[in-house]
Amino acid sequence: MTRRRTIFALSTAKGRAGVCVFRLSGPGTRAAIEALTARAAPPPRHAALRDVRLADGTSIDRGLVLWFPAPASFTGEDVAEIHLHGGPAVIIAMTRRLAELEDLRPADAGEFTRRAFANGKLDLTEAEGLADLIGAETEQQRRLALRQLAGELKEQYEHWRTDLIRALAHLEAAIDFVDEDLPPGLAAEVRTRATTLASAIEHHLADQRRGEIVRDGFTVVILGAPNVGKSSLLNALARRDVAIVSAIPGTTRDAIEVDLDLGGYAVTLIDTAGLRETTDEIESEGIRRARAKAEHADLRLGVVDAKSVDDSRVSPELSEGDAILLNKSDLAPNQTVPASASHHAMRISAKTGEGIDALLEWLEAQVIARVGATESMPMTRARHREALEDALHALDRVPASLTDSAPSLDLAAEDLRIASRALGRITGRIDVEDLLDVIFREFCIGK
Repeated sequence: MTRRRTIFALSTAKGRAGVCVFRLSGPGTRAAIEALTARAAPPPRHAALRDVRLADGTSIDRGLVLWFPAPASFTGEDVAEIHLHGGPAVIIAMTRRLAELEDLRPADAGEFTRRAFANGKLDLTEAEGLADLIGAETEQQRRLALRQLAGELKEQYEHWRTDLIRALAHLEAAIDFVDEDLPPGLAAEVRTRATTLASAIEHHLADQRRGEIVRDGFTVVILGAPNVGKSSLLNALARRDVAIVSAIPGTTRDAIEVDLDLGGYAVTLIDTAGLRETTDEIESEGIRRARAKAEHADLRLGVVDAKSVDDSRVSPELSEGDAILLNKSDLAPNQTVPASASHHAMRISAKTGEGIDALLEWLEAQVIARVGATESMPMTRARHREALEDALHALDRVPASLTDSAPSLDLAAEDLRIASRALGRITGRIDVEDLLDVIFREFCIGK
């Protein structure tokens, strides 16, 4: 069996005036520390000031060395951190020195976290939470990622999986050990448990993609006919010039996106091509893309020119809860907003700023209302949703296999196995030993 090599990486670097941190993980970590410092490794989890040296004994830099023996470390292996000054020359010299050491190699992308997963320090949902925390750009993204890293999703899914394994163990025992004294009414008990669990998963799935939207961003598409001021509105909401503004119809031909932070939530505003009939091939493609963006958006802003109040182009693209914006209201101060029972309506002027602050406040309220924090931890990835849907489909078949008149234990057991494997895909835990443990512990078979 090939000996696992120690990996190293520059995990953080803060420029010339700051600090860089080199991290090592693997069986050769302690030997590497001693080779680099020509001294014994410091006591576990204590920072020691040491000279870090080249092979000829010349000092690279003086910094802090920390050692975390296995298994009490991030990866579950021996881990070391070496904190040095962040100058480019120091980083280059240290990287070269590490590459010279025996059994050391540069880490692949994400390899430290992958080793933590392989050694049982993190499950897949926690590893994803760590990645999301590193990439978080808004307060709500940070909070959601931290909850996931803390294991809230794992606890929920492992609780359901444990229930499934227990129910499956009961059925397996009934199938394989018919001579044992098993609990009466076993089929009814498993049927009830499957139904209850299916209801819980169904409720979890009916979350309007809250977690995914917080993680990926809430999308708002700006729609309207040419020259109603869509690009000007995008610039006004972004507080900077993002899109080109022109009096020439059809200037915007592709989607232009800008990211905002509203109430701690990531929001992506999308300006689109003007909706109209055209024979221009490129503009037609832009209009097709505009409609596709609108179809998949979380919210749509239909912009109408206050001088004409013609919403025939935009109204068919809007859904209930979207907004109609009467733009250029400074040029038609007496014009009223088209009445609509299903759409929010506002007067604005992208040029003068009238109504822009009120529009931002309304957008923020909409985002919070639709994806605001909930007590239960929401899913954050499409793969979680797909696995849960697979589990739900399997659980929905169980009651039909466990009728009182003609129960089919084999079919029910297979569906419970499918559901259990689906949940195991989310956390990365698919282990038949769990099933065996429950069978022997709860039924005392063989005694």
